[in-house]
Order: sequence, then C-alpha cells, then structure tokens
Amino acid sequence: MTDLHEALRDDVRMLGDCLGQTIENQLGEAFLAKVEHIRKLAKAGRIEEDSEHDQLLEALEALSEDEVLPVARAFTQFLNLANIAEEHHRVRRHLEAAGQDTPESIGQLFRRLLDGGSSVEQIVDGLGGMSVDLVLTAHPTEVNRRTLIQKFDAIADCLKRLDRGEKVEHRLRELISQIWHTDEIRQQRPTPVEEAKWGFAVIENSLWEAVPKFLRALDEQLHEVLGVCLPLDCCPVRFASWMGGDRDGNPNVTATVTEEVLLLSRWQAADLYYRDIDRLRAELSMSRCNSELRSRVGDVGEPYRELLAQLRESLGRTKTWIKARLDGEQVPPQSVLLREDDLLEPLLLCYRSLSECGMQIIAEGLLQDVIRRVACFGMTLVRLDIRQNADRHAEVFDELTGFYGLGRFSDWSERQRCDYLLEELRSRRPLLPRHWQPSESVQEVLDTCAVVARTEPNSLGSYVISMASSPSDVLAVVLLLQEMGLRHNMRVVPLFETLDDLDGASDCIDALLSLDWYRDYIEGHQEVMIGYSDSAKDAGQLAAAWGQFKAQESLTALCQRHGVRLTLFHGRGGTVARGGGPSHTAILAQPPGSVDRSLRVTEQGEMIRFKFGIPEIATRNLELYAGAVLQATLDPAPGPESEWREQMERMASEGMREYRAVVRADEHFVPYFRAATPELELAKLPLGSRPAKRRAEGGIESLRAIPWIFAWTQIRLMLPAWLGSDNALDSATAAGQLPLLHRMYRDWPFFHANIDMLEMVLAKSDPDIAAFYDTRLVSEELRVLGSSLRSRLRRAVELVNDIKQQTRLLTDNPVIRQSIEVRNPYIDPLHFLQAELLLRDRTQPDSRLERALMVTMSGISAGMRNTG
Repeated sequence: MTDLHEALRDDVRMLGDCLGQTIENQLGEAFLAKVEHIRKLAKAGRIEEDSEHDQLLEALEALSEDEVLPVARAFTQFLNLANIAEEHHRVRRHLEAAGQDTPESIGQLFRRLLDGGSSVEQIVDGLGGMSVDLVLTAHPTEVNRRTLIQKFDAIADCLKRLDRGEKVEHRLRELISQIWHTDEIRQQRPTPVEEAKWGFAVIENSLWEAVPKFLRALDEQLHEVLGVCLPLDCCPVRFASWMGGDRDGNPNVTATVTEEVLLLSRWQAADLYYRDIDRLRAELSMSRCNSELRSRVGDVGEPYRELLAQLRESLGRTKTWIKARLDGEQVPPQSVLLREDDLLEPLLLCYRSLSECGMQIIAEGLLQDVIRRVACFGMTLVRLDIRQNADRHAEVFDELTGFYGLGRFSDWSERQRCDYLLEELRSRRPLLPRHWQPSESVQEVLDTCAVVARTEPNSLGSYVISMASSPSDVLAVVLLLQEMGLRHNMRVVPLFETLDDLDGASDCIDALLSLDWYRDYIEGHQEVMIGYSDSAKDAGQLAAAWGQFKAQESLTALCQRHGVRLTLFHGRGGTVARGGGPSHTAILAQPPGSVDRSLRVTEQGEMIRFKFGIPEIATRNLELYAGAVLQATLDPAPGPESEWREQMERMASEGMREYRAVVRADEHFVPYFRAATPELELAKLPLGSRPAKRRAEGGIESLRAIPWIFAWTQIRLMLPAWLGSDNALDSATAAGQLPLLHRMYRDWPFFHANIDMLEMVLAKSDPDIAAFYDTRLVSEELRVLGSSLRSRLRRAVELVNDIKQQTRLLTDNPVIRQSIEVRNPYIDPLHFLQAELLLRDRTQPDSRLERALMVTMSGISAGMRNTG
C-alpha cells in the first residue's frame, strides 16, 4: 500500500491527538480508552477480513444510551478533521483533488493549443468571449452547520501557519475544543435567507481573494506565452446563485424572500467594495496625476485619495439606502451606485492616471485587484436565477382563462396554448383583469414576477422552468414577466429533466426558434438547462448520461442551423448519480461544439465548500474551469464513432430496462428501500430550507434526488450510481464486446469519464456494510432483494476492472484509494451504530438516540466526502 504523504499523516495525527485530549478532558480517560478500543477493533476488522467485527459489535452494543452520542460525535469529528487536513494538503501539493494528477496549467494549455494550430488571436478571442457561470445552489447536501464550517476554516488557517513555522498548537486545541462543545446538528432548518448569507460568506471568505489571484495568474500566463495582456474588464468565470431564487418545490422561497435576498446581495457587495476602497485610499497617497484626474478633483494635494473618498461616500450612501429598503422603507435611490460602470469609472480613471504618470506598478497592485473584482462580481456579488415549476405557471393561466370563460388552459392543445400566448404577447392591452382575485398560489407566482420586474437587470440571471417540456412553458413565463412590467428581455430557460423531456428537448427548442416573435425576443442567444438528477432517478445513470449527451448533440446542431448561439446550463450535483465528478474531466467529455466559449453549471451543497472554500483551491478550480472551456472550444474531443454510438444505444436501453425493472416493477423494492436505509429518518435532519419531497404524499417518484441518493450512500450500497449499468456492461461483455469497450474507454472522453466516475463511487461502496443493515433492519422476505443487489454491486466492480484492465479499483489513483481505506475504520463504527440506532428509533423512539442517529448521518457524510 502506498503511504499517505508524511506531512498529511503528521497533520491528521496531530489533529486526532488534540481531539483525544478534548474528549478526555470532558469525559475522562476511561471513555477515551473506550473510543480508542472501538477504533482499533474497526481497523483490525478491515485488515483481518472482518475477523474482529463481532468484537466491534459487542463493544458498540455494550455502550450505554448516554455513551452512544459522544462515541458517534468522536468518530464524526475525527472525520471532519481528516477532511480539513486533506484539503490543506491539496493546497500544499497544488492538487485539484486529493490523489489526482494535476491537469495541465493554463500556460501549458496555451502552448499546446498553439502547437495544435490555434492562433494567438483565436486563444485571446476564446478567453475574451468566454462566459462561464458557476451557479451556487442551496441544495441541502451541506451537513455541517455554518458555525462549524467557520471553525474548520480557522483550523485550515492554523495548518497553513504551522507550515510557516508559527506556534499555533494552543489555538488548534482551542478550536477543536470549541467544535467538540458545539452541537453538530442544527436545531432547526436554515431559512432561504440564511442559505443565501452562507453563499455570500463563501465569496467574502475565499472567492473575494481567489478571483483577483486567478485573473492575475491568467494575465501573467497570457503575457508570458502569447505576448498579450488580459483586459481589465475581462473575467471568463463569474458567479450566479439559486439561493433565495429557487422556489421549485420549496414553499419557503417566496417573493418577499427573493426581494430580501436581492437586496442583501447588493448590500454585501457594497460593503465589501467599501472596505476595499478604504484600503485603497490608504495606499494611494501619491500627489502626481494626469490632467483628466486633476480636472475631476481640483487642486488638491492627494488627488487619488480625494476621488476615492467621494467613491467611498457613494458606497456608504448605497449601503444606507439598501438598509432602509430592507427595513421596509420605500426610499428613492438618489446618489447611490447601482451599476458596475458607476463604480468602475473612477477606478479606471485612477488606473489611467497612475499608468500615465509612470506608476504602472502601483496601478497593477490593489487597484487592479479591485477593478477585476468589479468585472467578476458586479454590484451584486452574484446574479440571482429564479426557478419555478412549469405547472405553477400553467396554474396561473388555468385560473385566468377560466375567469374569462375560455376554458381550461391546461386542457388545450399545445398549438392552442402557443397561439393564445403569442396573441397576448403581441397585444397592447393588459392581460390581467382589474377585479380578478386569484388563488394564493397563483398570486405568489405573480408577486415573484413583479419582484423580478422591478429589480435592476444586473441583479438577475435566468428564469429557469423546471419540468419544462413544450414551447408554451417558455412563452407563458415571458408573458407573465412582461405583464408584471419587465422591460428587458430576461433569459427564460427550459430545464429538461426526465429522459423523455431530454429526448424531446430539440423538438421543443426547434418549435420555439421557428417563431419569429421568439427569435426577436432572444436576440440570437438561447440557453437550455440539462437536468442530471431527475433523469438519473428516472432511467438510471447510464441511460441518463447517454440521453444527456444526445440532447446536447441535437441542441448544438439545431442552434447552429438556426444561427443562434447556444449556452448549455448543466444541473450537476456532487455525486455521480447527479452528474458529479471532476469538473475539468466532465467539460472535456461533452459533445464537440456544445461548449462554445459559454457554459453554466450548478455548484451544489458541500461541493461549494470543497471547491471554493479555501482561496488557493478556489483559484485552482477557477483556472481548471477556464482552461477546460477554452480547450473544449478550440480543441474539442472527436465525436463518437458509429460503432460506439450503436453500442451505447444498446447499453443505455438495457440499463434503463433493468433499472426500472427493480425500482418501478419489483414490488419489494420500495419496502426494502425504506427498511434498509434511513430514508424516512432523513426528514428529521435539518439540512436545508427545502422539504425532502416535492409532494407530501407519493412514493419514490416524489422523492427528491438528493435524499434518494443520500439514503443509499448512508448504507454504502450507492445504488443510484450503478444500478442498470451492471447489466448493460455485463451483457456487452457476454456478447464479446469487451475489446470494443476497451477502445471506447481509451479513445472516447465521454465513455472514459463515465467509467472513471462509476469506478470512484464503486470504490466508496461496501456490500458487507450494506449487508449488516439488512441483518438488523430488513425482514427475511426482503433480504432476498438485498442479497441480489449486493451480488450485482460486486459484479459491477468486476466489470469496471475488466474495462480498465486492472485487478482492483483505483489502481491508477492510489492516494484516493488509500484515503478511502484510511477513513473506513472511522466510518465503520458509525455504520454499525446507525443500524442499531435505526432499529431502536423505529421501535422505541428516544430523543437521545435520535440525536445520535443524526450525528451518525453527519459523520458518514463527512467520511464519504459527499451526501447527495
């Protein structure tokens, strides 16, 4: 086994020792010895082929009800500390992810593109015209409380200082003690506003520093390799958000909440710029300036400070005005900064003056960083997307057409709906009757559209329609927005989620682009969102991935025929079953031509913290995004050969059939799922503001993708990521297609990426752990299904190894493999405890045991490094 890097082992050992001292100080030496005994039994059980698991179970069963919780907390916090150490080690080793070889730097990419035939102009144009939107979402996969995340960040900072030789041991012990004496589990669900504030905190604590570093490095590489500079107003990667705007299935996101979040976003931006300008004013004490600046400020001794003082006052007025709005006062925006140009103009004036007066080095310091922050974050930090389900818009028109005596909108044909909506869009008369009193739910939709209409356009991203399937879904939203007073053409984006909707996406967009009115409205740019979570839950991972690939291919070709620029918005999650995986690899695996300088992608839950929570890691991830999009634009991978495409069609069809045969057709599946996993208990874990189900009633089909995946992850069966793929790959192998699969893996980035992501999730699975849940929680009748699923999981592992021509998983990634193996002895006790606690909670509920159960969920999530 390859050893973990010595520095990482030292950090983990030191943090573990600090945690042990804290536990001993509170609960005594005997209790710490008991925890250590459990850890050693778990470790021995892994090394000696489960020989010690009986002893481990005996030790866990011997715990009193008062001891169960602190034992669960001990292993959970150790896993959190190990994660911090690994994240710090990623910074130390300049890795994009633990154990992965670093993809090439942006400078190396520039050189390779030049060698491949791209011109300097093409590379510069590719970067200059690049528009990558990373959309931060509050999907409830971040288990840790915000207060704990802040303490984790402080520990990471201590490790950084320790590397510099500073004495931080006392501070580390203090922080770990604070963590131990803080409840891991929230007392109540966060509100949507609190979720949005968490997103702003990631920007303030990390991205505010990371973005200028990323742009400075990009500028340096451009200059070194290509001999050109990055324009000051160029930022290839920007940020948007769904936090406070995503109301699909979340009744807690109201029009009032959205308006508050929009204002808070502006206030936070103004506050951060205010602090920057204050620092900048302290630095720019120079007296020499050009005539342009002199004519602006007059005959003063420190012209830069004078201009920046005026700018600081404007930002102060802006903060005061926003605060008044948040307090409910309708104050007109007089002498406040609403648009980026208002903030940029005086900063660029200072930059020109310094440059012309021979102080270029000063201009390229903090001033340049502030200018580039404005280019990235604008006046709002993020642009807020609005998301709502198509059914909610149809409900508005059902009530409206009913009021007018026209029948029920939803009962009309698609042609009738489109004709009606287009007629109303062209009409100059109001759509809504003066004395109409809609239902509460319809009024909420109208109120949301009204908030959007009165909001500055630079605060807004796209209006996303979930479960969209037809042109009328899009036209309905455009009509409602215009009726409520929107004066600019906001992007209205259909989200195609199920496999049927993905298959029909091209026809829907073709119909829209064939409408002259709509073509005029979009002004040559169409955005389409591709859903990953629901398509995988609907058809299985393999069929969903192939359906997503084909939808992107057809949409790309369609928009090229219509002469329309296409932006694809990828609704990816953190896990494989929700489209997760390394971003760099995923972008390069997209169909050729589908990434043409533009891309939008969701960054969800705990992945926001993993990718962007530490400035150094955030800087690297921004570079990876920009580099991957540039490469996919200028040097896309070739499309699949016809033989590969035919093979994928067969495997996708087989995979979907087998997946649905289990999930939909097997009468034992739902009872087994609810018995073996903590799916029902997950509702007690206050992860996010959104309910676990779209509807209170209903079965698996109504369950959101995140708890669906979370539940299987907790028992290490990981079913959503591989079910169906096992049969599909097995059938292909049995038919003698293994040599073809080898070639597809070697030469087709799409297939290569999917097999590697499948391998990653299989490496985290553990059929023996899943079997233990069955023995404690599942009836004899249902255990037959569990045994069958575990056999299929083992076969999936064999098939991936055959395709990759290796004898064990992650042969080419030994550090990640060992990272999983090192964690297992700390996760195993949590699994065994969780199964026991689930049994007790289902028979004799107890508040102490319930809290311990939630801690085990948190700990297993920490150990697995993702939840949903």
